[in-house]
Amino acid sequence: MEKEIFEKYIKAGEIATKVQELARKNAKPGKKLLELANEIEGKTIELGGEIAFPVNLSINTQAAHYTPSFDDETVIGEKDVLKIDIGVHIDGYVCDCAFTIDFSGENSKLIEASSAALEAAVTLAKPGVNVREIGKTIQTEIEKRGNGLKPVSNLCGHRVDQFHLHAGTSIPNVESGNYVLEEGDTFAIEPFATNGKGEVVDGDQTEIFLYTGEPVRGRLPATKKVGELIVEKYAELPFAQRWLHRDLPELQPFSINVALRELQLLNFLHPYPVLMEKGKGLVSQAETTIIVTKDGCINTTPIHRT
Repeated sequence: MEKEIFEKYIKAGEIATKVQELARKNAKPGKKLLELANEIEGKTIELGGEIAFPVNLSINTQAAHYTPSFDDETVIGEKDVLKIDIGVHIDGYVCDCAFTIDFSGENSKLIEASSAALEAAVTLAKPGVNVREIGKTIQTEIEKRGNGLKPVSNLCGHRVDQFHLHAGTSIPNVESGNYVLEEGDTFAIEPFATNGKGEVVDGDQTEIFLYTGEPVRGRLPATKKVGELIVEKYAELPFAQRWLHRDLPELQPFSINVALRELQLLNFLHPYPVLMEKGKGLVSQAETTIIVTKDGCINTTPIHRT
């Protein structure tokens, strides 16, 4: 890896670490998710980073991809389990990281399971190691906590490349896969633990989208306006629907919703629905981004154990 690229990953990680500190401090029962999202994303910009994807604030049985809507009134509950998944990039080089807060303190094994699995995976990662071995280690660390805990088998870590969050190769959370790590590889490793069935399914709500590269088309003027904005500002990484409401105040919310539906039908957008635990189990997540080095790997953000 070129020194300049390496330094951009490290800088993204340094910013993400500070943003995590703010998120941990500000997340508390009674707080609106929308307010927390704005604080996290605002801090990313304030510190000189760019937002790699809308902050995910997934609660309880939501495993991933929940970000608040523009008028979201959801507040954090006294007994919620909140996943905070943050993405920071410098010139497209992304640090993807996450941690989980258990506000009641009643789910310590669940939180420990994903964090310990991440620690073990990072310790194991080095050139010559097969991702199957990492997946097996993650699965073992989660299952040995007992209480019926298991990994979420159809979620996985992923290679990150410039302006490409999911760049093909995966690091599984169970014993599968066959890729062998090489020096210079950059991966986000993200164990998910649950007391449910160990699978996720698509939920009904979608607030995050990715532009597919198709030309701007559409029957309605609002569709063309929304499409042109997306190409101009959000062509490379995922964006939140609420950002469109902020950027296009002249459009009614109904018009933006209709435009997004039409753009999906035209294959202009790829949707990321909220992912729900299939058995309605609670879910915890721990994530960091690593750079594989000659003798091991560099972890760009700290791992939170509680």
